[in-house]
Amino acid sequence: MSQAYSAGLAVTDSIVLKKERILPLKGKVLVNKGDKVKSDDLVAETSLPGNILPMNVANKLGITPAQVNQFIKIKAGEQIKKGQIIAEDNGFLGLGFFKSSIKSPIEGEVESVSTLTGQVMLREPRIPVQIKAFIDGIVVEVKPEEGVVIENKSAYIQGIFGICGETNGLIKILVKDPSETLKPELITAECKDKLIVGGSLTPIESILKAKEMGVRGIITGGIDDQDIKKLLGYDIGVAITGHENLGITVLVTEGFGPIKMAEKTFNLLKSFEGKQASMHGKTQIRAGVIRPEVIIPLDFEQKDLAYQKPKLPILEPGQLVRIIRQPGFGEIGKITALPEALKNVESETNVRILEAEVNGQKLVIPRANVELIEQ
Repeated sequence: MSQAYSAGLAVTDSIVLKKERILPLKGKVLVNKGDKVKSDDLVAETSLPGNILPMNVANKLGITPAQVNQFIKIKAGEQIKKGQIIAEDNGFLGLGFFKSSIKSPIEGEVESVSTLTGQVMLREPRIPVQIKAFIDGIVVEVKPEEGVVIENKSAYIQGIFGICGETNGLIKILVKDPSETLKPELITAECKDKLIVGGSLTPIESILKAKEMGVRGIITGGIDDQDIKKLLGYDIGVAITGHENLGITVLVTEGFGPIKMAEKTFNLLKSFEGKQASMHGKTQIRAGVIRPEVIIPLDFEQKDLAYQKPKLPILEPGQLVRIIRQPGFGEIGKITALPEALKNVESETNVRILEAEVNGQKLVIPRANVELIEQ
């Protein structure tokens, strides 16, 4: 019998990580290979083009496009200020009386002036983009004008689901047991700028209280999917997250609903209470899987860095798995059998499946729809 492999959530007290920090457009790299960086250090920067604002000067002045050059007061590439005159006619009968002028509604730059269309294109100011290291580590590769690769040795936890982007702070445990609910009254002013850890469930009241108290991130075993919808004002689905503007990052380690945080995960976080950590809620379930992460940097020397690609765990009967696609997203079950034969599923494709017991029911699930979880 051949072995069956599946993706699983990594939870470990020591792993060598590599993180690419890449700009969206070419720009400037601010560090060199071999530099040691902290999570908040800037490693690269660029600027995005501002929005374009078209202005039909010919129409506004009542002239033909070919006449634009006679009345235009600016030229392509020139910096302009809000209220600056960009075009003006000669007034009544060309005598300078009752002039009609067009002023710039924005501060920015002249993108182009066209005598074919009579339009002037104004561009709003460029938008600065700065990339931080995100993790403490060593710059092991510099990609000129693009970014860097940072490597470190860390304790590392992957979650199943998260929302909002990158943040960092000191870890603070707020519950005594991983089966406890993170209640609002547990979140005090001492939690400001911290990454707080709950147990089996973090209700919406606790998330709002944490946001009010200035908490940077929440790590929890479970969350109600309807609470996410209420927080964001829309149904987020399960495809891609991480760009939400909630003001606090949430990482879910187990699934939707009140699910006890895995003992290994909780104990690992507890052992690093008071330590600095980085986290993000970026999640992508489909092709090119991205998991939300908690990264706790360890003390290390450069000789300790020997990156190895993690091996996929093997599926076996008796193991716990989590369903990572609909139907049943977030449900946990135990493998009862791994049939060899392919099975035709609803999509009318033949796939390898497994049999599992989920909430007292025996289900047949495509192997690609599950991942192993730590026991």
